[in-house]
Amino acid sequence: MTLSKAKIKWVQQLWQKKNRKQLGLLLAEGDKMVAELMDVWTCKALFYTDQYTGPKKAAETYLIEHAELCKISRLETPQHVLAVFEMPQYPWNPSALKGQLILALDGIQDAGNMGTIIRMADWFGISTILCSMDTVEVFNPKVVQATMGALARVQVHYVSLPTVLPQLDMPIYVTALDGDNLYQASLSNQGVIVMGNEGNGVSQAVKQVATASLLIPNFPVGRLTSESLNVGVAAAIVCSEFRRRQL
Repeated sequence: MTLSKAKIKWVQQLWQKKNRKQLGLLLAEGDKMVAELMDVWTCKALFYTDQYTGPKKAAETYLIEHAELCKISRLETPQHVLAVFEMPQYPWNPSALKGQLILALDGIQDAGNMGTIIRMADWFGISTILCSMDTVEVFNPKVVQATMGALARVQVHYVSLPTVLPQLDMPIYVTALDGDNLYQASLSNQGVIVMGNEGNGVSQAVKQVATASLLIPNFPVGRLTSESLNVGVAAAIVCSEFRRRQL
């Protein structure tokens, strides 16, 4: 099938945030990614080549040539399928978070970092992430791709962190260069781990509501080293230590 110019334009408009928000739709690509999301989200349209062997549970399906897929894909090397999904709607229920370990992202800007953190959260059994209003959009195609399907299991909410975090009535751990040694600090099996902006760290407003501050120490202490860790790497180290304490 040859896609019409109108259909190509319909997909391409979802490359822009304002259109995704207005239409309530998002893009996902890749066999594994689409298959995982199709199990939990409503697929509006599926565009696939004859090499795609995955599920086709979509309101509209289009068997197309690879050249047609390249016209609507955001990837440099498209795989075999692109799907348009309805944006999931998650109810905000703070009481349901009690007893959980959750993540909060304060001003994360890089789409790759965001996607990596969501994928990492899924690995460590963290199913809820709270984001400040200025954190990168979770349905940005680059974020969606970087999650490798983890968005099927991790719910992301955008909230005012300084307002919402104290209301959860749980320990709030921020990461900072002047914090307590992560490996020596007392850690709860429930609470909120806050990761800050790539350049500026956790905002002052969020630091003011924190109950503890944590530092990932370099080794050996005092050695001249890099100024800081990538936020995705740092988040994985902190979450790993929290989960290790629960073994």
